Amino acid sequence: MKNTVAITDQNIFQTYSRYPVVLVKGKGSKLWDAQGNEYLDFLSGIAVCNLGHCHPAVVRAAQAQLGRLIHVSNFFYTEPQAALSELLTRHSFADRVFFCNSGAEANESALKLARKYSQDRGHNKRFEVITMHDSFHGRTFATLSATAQKKFHKGFEPLLPGFRYVPFNDIAALKRAVTPHTCAVLLEPIQGEGGVNLPDASYLKKVRQLCDEHGLLLIFDEVQVGMGRTGKLFAHEHYRVKPDIMTLAKALAGGLPAGAMLARKHIAESFTPGTHASTFGGNPVAMAAGAAVMKTLLQGDVLNNCRMMGSYFMNRLMVLKKRYPAIIKEVRGKGLIIGMELNREGKEIVRQCLRQGIIINCTMDKILRFVPPLIISRREIDRCLSVLESIFVKL
Repeated sequence: MKNTVAITDQNIFQTYSRYPVVLVKGKGSKLWDAQGNEYLDFLSGIAVCNLGHCHPAVVRAAQAQLGRLIHVSNFFYTEPQAALSELLTRHSFADRVFFCNSGAEANESALKLARKYSQDRGHNKRFEVITMHDSFHGRTFATLSATAQKKFHKGFEPLLPGFRYVPFNDIAALKRAVTPHTCAVLLEPIQGEGGVNLPDASYLKKVRQLCDEHGLLLIFDEVQVGMGRTGKLFAHEHYRVKPDIMTLAKALAGGLPAGAMLARKHIAESFTPGTHASTFGGNPVAMAAGAAVMKTLLQGDVLNNCRMMGSYFMNRLMVLKKRYPAIIKEVRGKGLIIGMELNREGKEIVRQCLRQGIIINCTMDKILRFVPPLIISRREIDRCLSVLESIFVKL
């Protein structure tokens, strides 16, 4: 382990605050380090391994594709791209899919498409996109500029022009922000990095109505909350609102790098040959894995488990909140994306959990975020709760 840590620290950019743990194996909801220590993973690679680590269907699909075709140019057709694109459009609002490699790329694609669509409609002065405070859309210059959190901007100014920020869940502020230059509204149906912030029951419908009134595109960033994370295939389904454009990544290919930008046909037509591209977008191995993920989710058992275990986990966390009101301020979430807001910083609690074999995450300094695999069991949730309480009782 020491050799791996030393080599990494010597040769790789120090852009991550890593824990001194070398993970070597994963299966289901569990991970193992180089010393053989076992961990329950309530982070899922940051909401990536929704089916758990090394899900058999994903492994089989990727291994089979590796032996047939690893990569070709997008100047040609491939069967895995066709299969995953059909699954996505058949089970969503969208008619077309653009494949890329990450959430940032998917959001970058969506931003470009929104501007191009407006230009194609003769709206030459429409280029601004409204996003929400505490949002997170990526770390490229465009997606960083779209992300309305100053801590991510520091050191990278000036940001790209064309973005206006308003509070999440504030429809009045959104109305005031619309100008003749606005072309789209971009938001996460449920904010993940921003602290697991849920919209009011009618908020997304009001945003949809506002966009329709002003001829604006509505873009949903479902990079973290899509692919079953909330108990439905896509988070916006809970609110009965359909976007014009949606972005996916993280869990799309079960752990392999893959992203997608989905859109309605008349909007997608603004992307023609030469307007946008990605060398590795739609890689055959990632697409084969993605098709396996979609088929597994569509069978229903995983989504049912997500809803049941999410409800169980939330209820048990609420019990902890009643027991430790001085520590826990609020518990919120949907399905298996759950945030526990603390009355203190949470990093030390994350470290203590890790020492006891539970991997969790802290975002926004004080919010413990739980995004376990959607196959998590009641026994595994109980183990996590037991560790949390053993820590809280000593605080």
